[in-house]
Amino acid sequence: MINAAIVGLGRWGQNLVNSVQGKSDKIRFVAGVLRHPENAREYAERQGIALQRDLDKVLEDPRIDAIVLATPHTVHGEQILAAVNAGKPVFTEKPFTLTSRDAARALRAAERKNVTVGVGYNWRFQPALQEIRRMLEDGRLGKLLHIEGNFCGPSVYRFKKEHWRQKREEGPAGGMTGRGVHVVDAMLYLAGKIDTVHAQSHRIALDYGIDDTTSMLFRFASGATGYLSTIIATAETWRMQIFGSRGWVEVGDVEHLTTWQMRVCYVDPENLNTHQKPQVMVFPQTSTERAELENFADAVADRRPLAIAGGDEEHGVAVLEAILESAKLGEPVKMGAAQGAERERAGSAGTSSVAVKTKRLLKSVRKTLRKVVKETTRVVQKKKPRTRSAKRPSTAARRAAARKPVRRARRR
Repeated sequence: MINAAIVGLGRWGQNLVNSVQGKSDKIRFVAGVLRHPENAREYAERQGIALQRDLDKVLEDPRIDAIVLATPHTVHGEQILAAVNAGKPVFTEKPFTLTSRDAARALRAAERKNVTVGVGYNWRFQPALQEIRRMLEDGRLGKLLHIEGNFCGPSVYRFKKEHWRQKREEGPAGGMTGRGVHVVDAMLYLAGKIDTVHAQSHRIALDYGIDDTTSMLFRFASGATGYLSTIIATAETWRMQIFGSRGWVEVGDVEHLTTWQMRVCYVDPENLNTHQKPQVMVFPQTSTERAELENFADAVADRRPLAIAGGDEEHGVAVLEAILESAKLGEPVKMGAAQGAERERAGSAGTSSVAVKTKRLLKSVRKTLRKVVKETTRVVQKKKPRTRSAKRPSTAARRAAARKPVRRARRR
């Protein structure tokens, strides 16, 4: 049993606590960190959670075995790194971070210090999604051709204009950070890494807040294609459909925190003109939040990694960056180009595109030329001889000139 501290006790933080508190023999929450403890004091007392205002207090507490983050997206990077540097295993709600730079820095620090880092992609613990992966691996679905999905709901209507979830820096590409990243992670789980992204993202329903309508096309490194939309100004719905050369599988409903059912439809090679009816598959009830937290607890106990440098968690952040870059440019973005641009903007060293390297070189050349011109001008001005004014005639010479008679022209 590991003792954990929960940072952030809003709606989702409490949902994580409820999934394991008094139910799990692997993890329990004994401490919580809140900027305003009075907002959750009664709940914390019922759950036996001691509240703190300062994250550093729980990082220094030897009785705390691990940290769980349910905090705003923009602080994930610094909080993960703080926990890792303190030697505390850390589990963070998605998105992992908002930049590849922060993701790489956190994961490489975790690798150096042998600290476990986990990310809350609870869809991976859905029995249906695990079965779809097995169907792709054993050939029942044939070769993967295409995946499409959506994850939608009325999110922008739930929060006031001043709420942190309405800030564009907290919700880049609209519903991607709250919803779409789940679908992207499920796609990575089934299809592998994404190679190219073409996205569009707009705010249509309200005159404030984050984008509410976002869609994108993917090309996977395997050659398969994908489509994703996340619309957060409509009624609740979600769906994923996976198309293989021998059949398709579909999951989806209004509620996504329950155990999914699945529809499967196969090609019948002997009756290609017959429209086959899908079969419905059901699975044992599972709490994916409890499953992900217990999986994290097992990894902490075994001192083994979960999220690793170069893995799906880091690639998922890179995909989010590519989505933002593509929506901004209005054209497809190849993975790697967006990350090079982000590193250039951040002033970070690393691999960058030829265009970025050329721009950097030209900037350096211009700077050097300015210095040379400035130095040359200074030297020339220093060596230039001073021009003396004509010598003024002496007093005697001026008097002699004054006495000299002036000749007048003869009158003819």
